[in-house]
Amino acid sequence: MRMRSEGLRSVSPQELIRLMNQGALVLDLRPAEQYQSGHLNGARQMSGEQILSAGDTLKKHKEKTVVVYDDGGSLGAAAVRQLAAQGFTRVFTLRGGLAAWRADNLPLSRA
Repeated sequence: MRMRSEGLRSVSPQELIRLMNQGALVLDLRPAEQYQSGHLNGARQMSGEQILSAGDTLKKHKEKTVVVYDDGGSLGAAAVRQLAAQGFTRVFTLRGGLAAWRADNLPLSRA
């Protein structure tokens, strides 16, 4: 049952592209050095500590779609639970993390 509920809160790289085109907020959970070496276009870097107070800093996004990712997807599920507990209603993780994005040969931004 737990896996099924988490499955509903994860999106594939292709689904993420669609959500990004619809204006989703994308959060990169990796350290700043990794973020700078390549991230999803438009993604905002946030540490795990910053996620704990995201309810305050990202207040205006609580009703909007938010997608989080890390390298392999393991931190994403915890971040989704943390954001949901803070009142975010449409929060997802990138299934497989950045590794899945790269496996699909999708572009990364370094700007």
